[in-house]
Parts: sequence; C-alpha cells; structure tokens
Amino acid sequence: MVAVNNPPVNALSPGVPEGIADAIAAAEKDDSIRAIVILGAGRTFIAGADIKELEQAASGHGSAPKLHGLLQQIEDCAKPVVMAIHGTALGGGLEVAMAGHYRLASPDAQVGQPEVNLGIIPGAEGTQRLPRLVGVPRAVDLCVSGKPIKAAEALQLGLIDGVIEGDLAAGAVAFAREKADGGGPHRKTRERNEKLGSPAENVPVFAAGREQARKTRRNMIAPLAAVDALEAAVALPFEAGCRKEREIITGLLASDQCRALIHAFFAERAVTKIPGVSKETPAFAIRQAAIVGAGTMGGGIAMALANAGLSVRLKDSDQVALDRGMSAIRKNYEGSVKKGRFSQEVMDQRMALIHPQLTYDSFEKADLVIEAVFENMALKKQIFAELDRVAQPSCVLATNTSTLDIDEIASATTRPHMVIGLHFFSPAHVMRLLEIVRGKATGNQVIATAMALAKTLRKVGVLVGNYWGFVGNRMMLPYMREAQFLVEEGATPEQVDGALYDWGMAMGIFAVDDMGGIDVQWRVRQEYKHLDQPGSRQPLMLDQLYQMGRLGQKTGAGWYRYDENRRAIPDPEIVTLIEKTAREAGIARRAITSEEIVERCIYVMINEGARILEEGYALRASDIDTVYLAGYGFPAYRGGPMWYADTVGLQKVYRKIEEFHTRYGALWQPAPLLKQFAEQGRTFAGLDAEKTREERVAAN
Repeated sequence: MVAVNNPPVNALSPGVPEGIADAIAAAEKDDSIRAIVILGAGRTFIAGADIKELEQAASGHGSAPKLHGLLQQIEDCAKPVVMAIHGTALGGGLEVAMAGHYRLASPDAQVGQPEVNLGIIPGAEGTQRLPRLVGVPRAVDLCVSGKPIKAAEALQLGLIDGVIEGDLAAGAVAFAREKADGGGPHRKTRERNEKLGSPAENVPVFAAGREQARKTRRNMIAPLAAVDALEAAVALPFEAGCRKEREIITGLLASDQCRALIHAFFAERAVTKIPGVSKETPAFAIRQAAIVGAGTMGGGIAMALANAGLSVRLKDSDQVALDRGMSAIRKNYEGSVKKGRFSQEVMDQRMALIHPQLTYDSFEKADLVIEAVFENMALKKQIFAELDRVAQPSCVLATNTSTLDIDEIASATTRPHMVIGLHFFSPAHVMRLLEIVRGKATGNQVIATAMALAKTLRKVGVLVGNYWGFVGNRMMLPYMREAQFLVEEGATPEQVDGALYDWGMAMGIFAVDDMGGIDVQWRVRQEYKHLDQPGSRQPLMLDQLYQMGRLGQKTGAGWYRYDENRRAIPDPEIVTLIEKTAREAGIARRAITSEEIVERCIYVMINEGARILEEGYALRASDIDTVYLAGYGFPAYRGGPMWYADTVGLQKVYRKIEEFHTRYGALWQPAPLLKQFAEQGRTFAGLDAEKTREERVAAN
C-alpha cells in the first residue's frame, strides 16, 4: 500500500509525483507484492495540483507540473494499481487516479476537474482519459462546469469501480487481492475507446458544450479550450491528444485570465491573515444568536445562522413585520425543498431553530446579537443602548450597517470593545461575502470571533476599517454616481448596463439599483450627503425616481419596468425624463461609447480603492479584490478591481483618470497612492508582496 502524505491536502507538490513513481517501481520489482493500492494519508486523497506551482508557471517563472511519465508508469505497471479515494480527488488528483487500473471511493468522496476555475484545463491528460471513462457528454459537462460529483454518481458514470462502506484501506486491499487473483487483464484507461462515440454523434455534443461554456462561463477562454481538448481526445490518437492538451494549457497559463483567477484563489485565503490576530487568539464560543429586525436582511441572516445549526432569536417591534419576515423565511426554504436542494426534514429542523419574538426575552443568553434594522443612526444607537442593558458581558454586539460609523454606534454602549460590524450582503443566506468592520475599540478576541463565525457560515470574512461605506460600498457609491452621470450625458440605462455586463459584471448597475430598491439607495444618500464636496456635481435622477414611487422591482418600475416575472424592460418614459432633466440642468447630451462607460465606471472604483489602501482601511489590495469578487459580482477572471488596474497598467489608468479629472472636475482627483505608483512603476500586487515580506520578518 502506498500512502501519499503531504498535508494538509496531499497536493502534488514537488517530490510527491517522484515519491509515487519510486513506490510503484519498488513494488514492481518486489515479487512478494501482487497488487498496489494508492491512497491518501490524513483527511483526503490527492486533492489536486500544487497551486503555487501553477502560480509560478503563470507568472513565467516555472512550468506546469509534468506528470506524463508517472501516469504512463502507473498504467503500464504489470501489477494491478487500485486508487482508493476518500475526501476529494480533484484536478491533478483525479488525473492520477484515472491512470490507475481501478478506482474505489468512500461514500462521501468527491471527484472532479475544477481547473477552469483557475483559468486552465486539466493538463495532466485529464481531457484525454476522462471521456474514455465517462463518455464524451459527461466529460464535457464536468470540464466546462468545473463542478465535483459525489461517489455514487461517479460509480454510475463508470469513473470509479466501487464504493467501499467502512474501512476504505481494508476494502481496497481486498479488492486488489481479488483482481490480482483473477490474473487480469488490467485495462489501461488510455486504451479504452468504447465510450468515445463517433464523429457524427459528437458534433452536437461539442456544439452544446461550447454553448454551455459561453452561457455559464461568460467571456472565459478556458471552458471553450477544454472543449477543444476533449474534441482532440476523440479526433486524435491518445498520444497526439495529450500533445494537443499540453499545447492548450501552455497557452492558457500565459493568459491574463489564468493569472487573475490564481490571484483570486490566493487572495481569498490571504484575508485570514490579520496582524495581531492569530490562530492562537481566543474566540468567544457562539452557541446562541439573536437578531434585531426581521426585514429582508434580518431574515436572511437568521437563515444563514440556522443553516449552520445555530439557534436564533429573531426580534421585531411589530407583529405584522415579524410575521412577514417569518413567512419570507418559510417561503424561501419551501422553494429550496421544491428544487431538491434539501429535504422537508432539513427545512423543519432549520425553521425550528428560528424563534420569532417581539421582546428582548432570553437575549441575555445570546452569545452574539446582530442588529439589522434600516440605515438610520439614531435608531441603531437606540437599539445598541437597549442591547447594552440586556446582553451578557461576553456577548458580541454586531451591527449589519452597510455604511454607518461603527464607533458612533458603539458609543451608545458601555462596552465598545465588544462591538463590531458584520455587513452581510443580500440575500444574506446566499451571498458569500461578510465585511467585518473593526471599530477603534474593537477587541482582537471579538475580531477572531467574527472571522470564526464567517468560517462557520461558509462565508468569506474580510476585515475592513471603519469609514463611511467601509470598502465595498465606499467604492460602490462613486461607481453608481458615475453611471448616473453617464445617462445624464447621453447614454441610456440599458446601454450602461449592457456595456458593464458585456465587460463581465454579473449585473448592470441600474439593474442592481432596482433589485436593491431605489428607496434603499435614497436613504443611504441622505446619510452621506454631508460627505459631498462643496459645489461638486451630484446625480439628479435618484430623488425623482424616489418621489415618483419608482422603487425598483418591488414596485414594478425603477430605472426599468418589470413584468410579472420581474424581467427588466427598457422604459422610454425614463429616457424621456432623463433627457428633460439633463436639458433643464444645462447638461449637453452626446453619443457615449461602451469603452467610455467601462473606463469611467471601473476606473472610479480603482481610484477610490487606492485611497482606501493609502488610508489603511483595507489591509491589502487583494482584500479589496476579494470584497468585490465575493460580494459585488466583479468578474473573477479579471481578478478584482485592484488586480485589474495592475493588468491594465497603473500608468495607463492614472493617465485616463487625469484626463477625466481635467474634463469632469474634483470628483476625479487622482488618489495620491495611484499617482505615486504610476510614476514609480509600482503595482498594487507588489505592495501586497512587500507587506507580506515585512510581516514574515516581524513574525521571526
């Protein structure tokens, strides 16, 4: 038995493939060994390639791992090689497994080819072996979607040969003995062509795969390239297909998309590294939680907590509002049951964890209280003063404010060190981002608790500083403002949204406004008017939409009109109103290009992000990227706003912002850090690397 032992996930780091090869060679020479079982030590089989190696290859300082020799050695082994899979076998891990003569798995194991998530394709002959085991249609789906499948489905497809209940190692050894006793032949995966189909059969399969790639992986090149490689598996002999696959992955590793996606992978993991907060920092245990406010956000947060198995008290001051909130929660869960996401039993268990109430009864037992009322400072301070009187001393007091001053909210209590911002994103039970906002008095133990909570809720917790809008909304407001200026100057809402969507944003900004609610944006606007630069231009349409009662999807009209399915329909009435408003304000209208729309909307975020970095409200540029990738629909293949700025070139971005500053005035004042980096030829990624080196030196 050969155990791969490279914790924590047995990645194929340098030395691991060589170790497997040596073990296979030794076993072949040993006459007392009749079969070979390969399994992973610890919690998983080989989870995949070493992403750091891929990062080096993508940056031009290395090459992709070369596994061809190892895979051929495994397949050509005269003794049966059985792969015993538990945990996950993803990417390179599955590619190694597919070279074995047989594959077994524990019932909870998962397998897959997720390489497209990193902007590449399976590069260790996965596109050549996978269709030989599961057939072309499912191979296309697995490689384009990048989604893993469970052991039962893998068995049904023929990707594995059995599911072992109980002791996987013992079961695999017994299976291997049986195969050795049978004497073979032990088929090589590369010689199994019966599932490859005929050219005529595969034409519609590949066409559908490319359509799937364009639809579900919009603007990405790797999913389409995966289909090309799978096509080579059918059209070419195995060795030629492998050469084609290597040619494709070499090109992808040199792409901006690959570098951006690998950056996003590491950026998400870097957010857990917080100066002063380590794995040893104690966190408060969160067993019971309470929420004040049963509206959209409060209900969504209650679901997020209940989904993680936490008991939740959901308070509202109004019975109608409380009933409406619980009804929305129930309806949401019922929808999930109908879609087969979980069973009625699971729904009942989760509903039983949420306790609606009109008072603060039992709040003294809560380990965490989250305030989720609407954005009004006076109301929030009133609630925190009340919580200060009823909550136990060790209770973490959190606000879900999306913009307001944490320190001012904390000032309503006698324990500001226990107060923190937990900015969930709507819908709170779905969105992955949790902006964790540190006040000036927030204790490290409270920060550690918030980061641990994010992990419990399966969210990406990003620590940010306390400034109006924090990181996400502080950058979002200039983005929204610039989009509104563009329609005043000559674009239409659908033109702006179309340009941003085509560039890669998950939704256009006006569609986002309508989904979130024009009334919400209007209330937020009232809270930050004091930050306006004296005499600066401000958008003209928001107040009008609010006064007209065009509040977005909820009222059937906002920037767009909406049908009964909430499908957006461009509204000539709005265009006429915009034209009239611009005319009365003396704004000359003109033709506006998609390029200008994208540059003004994206570059204004980059400029604000540079200010946030310089002022210390984000620990790293990559943290800003993670906020936008996990919470704001920024395309992952562009790496986030700060990474994208580096990709474009900070000199080019700065020159364009200077041009906009000259043309549009003070709102486009270049951030000093951006100006400095452009002049010095530096990058935001370089700044992050410098900080990482400094932290390592300080730690030693």
